[in-house]
Amino acid sequence: MAESGVVVVDKPADWTSHDVVAKTRGLARTRRVGHAGTLDPMATGVLVLGIEKGTKLLGHLTLTEKVYETTVRLGLTTNTDDAEGEPGVRVDASGVSADAVRAAAEKLTGRIQQVPPQVSAIKVDGKRAYKSAREGKEVVLRARTVTVSEFAVTDVRRVSDADGDFVDVDAAVTCSSGTYIRSLARDMGTGLGVGGHLTALRRTRVGPYDLSRARTLDQLAQEFAQVPLAEAVAAAFPPRALTEQETRRIQHGNRIEPDGSGSGPVGLFAPDGRVIALGENRRDHMKPVVVFEPA
Repeated sequence: MAESGVVVVDKPADWTSHDVVAKTRGLARTRRVGHAGTLDPMATGVLVLGIEKGTKLLGHLTLTEKVYETTVRLGLTTNTDDAEGEPGVRVDASGVSADAVRAAAEKLTGRIQQVPPQVSAIKVDGKRAYKSAREGKEVVLRARTVTVSEFAVTDVRRVSDADGDFVDVDAAVTCSSGTYIRSLARDMGTGLGVGGHLTALRRTRVGPYDLSRARTLDQLAQEFAQVPLAEAVAAAFPPRALTEQETRRIQHGNRIEPDGSGSGPVGLFAPDGRVIALGENRRDHMKPVVVFEPA
């Protein structure tokens, strides 16, 4: 059986997240592989995979903070809000100043209301929005509250070609789970009155896992390196050392006394260092939410 843990992949462009999972199943020699947080085919960078028992972590890792490097083109909309879509309205963006771009980014920083793109996987009336979009149907998507901790403009460039005069904006974005970078590109363009779409996206961090831990698929084919389960849990969640009695209770799915680690997941470790479970504090107890080593 394959070792349980986490693999951090530097996803190549033009691969779907499912493609990466399928390739990794062959490299790890197990079917039990999943990913935390989908990356679109055009995007590159950090894709966190769970192997064997590591798949139980994925639902919790998708909720962590993410960091991206991105490029937005102002002056052209697309029907997908990114470069893979059909071109829409073109507007001369040559008059947009760098100061105006930074002001637009500032307005999209903090807790904001964001409407997902039409090609998102959100269900409307029981159907994925992207399926309706492929059929030429426009669906009404409700705005959601997301948090953009940083939207830092790093470069503003003027670009002219046969299609028009555009402004390309490079930026670094730190945001909560559920934030669509394509929507930030669209909304920046809308705010500046010229439209916009995403042309490049690279994810540099998911929670505690950044590009320094990531390996390309070619590198993984040469040496399949992964983060052991106990180390992966300790990196992503506050650790709590259990007594023997607490370990047995958790392994049986029972409650134990709470600690002061807050309301998020806590890594629960046996006295010998084995990771037993993830727990969450309630008002008067802690309960296991994921058990890696049941009794």
